Amino acid sequence: MVKIRLWRAGSRNRPCYRVVAADARAPRDGKVIEFLGHYDPLPEVPTIVIDEEKALRWLRHGAQPTKPVLGLLSKVGIWEKFKAGKDALP
Repeated sequence: MVKIRLWRAGSRNRPCYRVVAADARAPRDGKVIEFLGHYDPLPEVPTIVIDEEKALRWLRHGAQPTKPVLGLLSKVGIWEKFKAGKDALP
């Protein structure tokens, strides 16, 4: 199964994360299928950049987001678009 999850980057005490599509059995910082964006929690206003087209494609193909990524997808509005598109299907 493919999961959309966070891949940790940065140095000690200064984390930043990449949003990736990876096999559920791969280690946290292991091999990834595709990079979807990045998340920097340290600035006063956290930076969230996710490629909407790539994320929606993976969600439509059955990728499962982890809880932290689900929160990020909701904040940028991608999760709502996915749910709205899912409801429109017959």
